[in-house]
Amino acid sequence: MDAKGRFLLPAKLVSQLPQGVATHFVINRGLDDCLYLHPMENWMEQSKEINDLPDHEDDNRKLKKFFNYGMTMVDLDSASRVLLPQTLRDYAGLEKDLVLSGIGKHIEIWDKSKYHQFFDSFTPANYRALYKKVKTQQTGQ
Repeated sequence: MDAKGRFLLPAKLVSQLPQGVATHFVINRGLDDCLYLHPMENWMEQSKEINDLPDHEDDNRKLKKFFNYGMTMVDLDSASRVLLPQTLRDYAGLEKDLVLSGIGKHIEIWDKSKYHQFFDSFTPANYRALYKKVKTQQTGQ
């Protein structure tokens, strides 16, 4: 990331995006210590899903507020760079070295040291236990 808060979106990532949406994105707070970069089309799907939750539930209202707080629409500049707003950089603790990680329909933007800390403490046994737990929850067994 440069001094202005811009980072280069790798050409390989841009080339994998659907034609016509490769320059329009939304950045919001991630569920971990990172940011999420969504192609606009995917953002619209996820945003609708969250924002359509009924307001009479306290947790739904809180989720909507947090999900949308700091959400920023961004475009790639002519050099394929994205400008990260200072408030979102502060949230994720982004300094200079970033890691971009494709996760499903969005890209996670991590501070390099936080990214490595996240995985350094994760052992193969942790991974197996988490995998088993998630699969069990999915199947209800």
